[in-house]
Amino acid sequence: MSESYEAAPDAVGKTDPSGAGEPELKKAITPKLLLLFIVGDILGTGVYSLTGKVAGEVGGAGWIPILIAFAIAMISALSYVEMVTKYPQAAGAALYVHKAFGIHFLTFMVTFAVLSSGITSASTSAIFLSENVLKAFALEEALGSSAKAVATTIALVFLVLVALINLRGVAESVKANVMLTFIELSGLALVIVVGFFALGRGQADLSNVILFETQGDKSFMMAVVGATALAFFSMVGFEDSVNMAEETVDPVKNFPRALIGGLSITGVIYVLISILAVAVVPIGQLTESTTPLLEVVKVGAPDIPIDTIFAFISIFAVANTVLINMMMASRLLYGMSKQGVLPGFLKGVLRGRRTPWAGIVFSTVLAFALVISVRYVLAEETISALGGTTALLLLAVFGMVNISVLVLRKDKVGVKHFRTPTVLPVVGAITSFALVTPLAQPVQNYVIAGGLLAIGLLLYIVTWFYNSAVKARRTRFHHPDDLGKP
Repeated sequence: MSESYEAAPDAVGKTDPSGAGEPELKKAITPKLLLLFIVGDILGTGVYSLTGKVAGEVGGAGWIPILIAFAIAMISALSYVEMVTKYPQAAGAALYVHKAFGIHFLTFMVTFAVLSSGITSASTSAIFLSENVLKAFALEEALGSSAKAVATTIALVFLVLVALINLRGVAESVKANVMLTFIELSGLALVIVVGFFALGRGQADLSNVILFETQGDKSFMMAVVGATALAFFSMVGFEDSVNMAEETVDPVKNFPRALIGGLSITGVIYVLISILAVAVVPIGQLTESTTPLLEVVKVGAPDIPIDTIFAFISIFAVANTVLINMMMASRLLYGMSKQGVLPGFLKGVLRGRRTPWAGIVFSTVLAFALVISVRYVLAEETISALGGTTALLLLAVFGMVNISVLVLRKDKVGVKHFRTPTVLPVVGAITSFALVTPLAQPVQNYVIAGGLLAIGLLLYIVTWFYNSAVKARRTRFHHPDDLGKP
């Protein structure tokens, strides 16, 4: 895939007025650290929890929707690369959409969709973590019918723990992210090694990878479309890296390489795992398991007691996902409240710690509601409902970012920046919005996403009336480029 760059002739001297007089962030993130951050952000709950669900949609050919999801993610990633090198602020999609359209309500909905995707992703990860805790301590059989209630309680307790960490102001440093990335990679490397070990011993059947099975009377096309929308959850996370642009050494040169390289590395890992998983474990067993990759380890290496170790690795692999997403959600709530587009109580800051306690509490309550609702209302689709909702929200956001790239081509900035081939944002917008339609999304994903966005809309309307009646001012973003800043 070719890279091209463009620079406007009036290069020097342009600054963002919103940041006038403020010191620039220290550029301390090297290319290697950025690459590891991106890989670590993409890896996690998706591949650990949804491998079986994707196989349940299309059978052994689960690598097909993963490849398609990777291609769609890469197209959108290239659009993000153009935007982040063109506008190297930390606000991400909200800033790009705002610069393209200038519609404050649209900016708000895009921002709240990103926020909501973080909460659904964190809720997914918390549930998956709790199920791995039961596996690690062999509690499933001992607890019997109460296992689900215990797992739900563990997920809620973990969310409280994350909230307390956020309240203390303990942010994840890049070095901590690197450590957790290596833990995540070790778990996935273990699955790959066990898979090849099983192949070498003749205990795996590669013919399963071309076996296509669908649920009900779905056609091949419809099954692949639905599975692709679900598999897309495994590819998200790279969009968070735009918040690191201001602190990256030479972002124009290093950011494109790191993002494209990081997404490519994870894509190769995911395809390998999807092939080995169905070759080692019977598809039915893989589909029914809440911890599918643990099944691969248990079946592929039954004589080696590594299944317990792998369960603990899985716990660490998803814990960072919860922390990063809940920190992002609380920060966006605080940022939007400070901008005057959400009620003022959400900008409450803890004295001494200087952490956004109101945003942390509110986002944790939303995550609580999601975990409880999905566990007991949509119990049969626990992981895939929340994972699918995350993908649904981000696909809509990616579609808007791809359109923004095309609209902003007329905006010439005074910096050299990456330029993606024009056809790619067009394809990215079409495919992203296609995967948001009912052809690809089950009803429960719309219900969850709609409920979250309705909460955001209600808060926006309350703020609008308050601003109009009490403060006699318009409800609008004053500095959207500040939304993602600490």
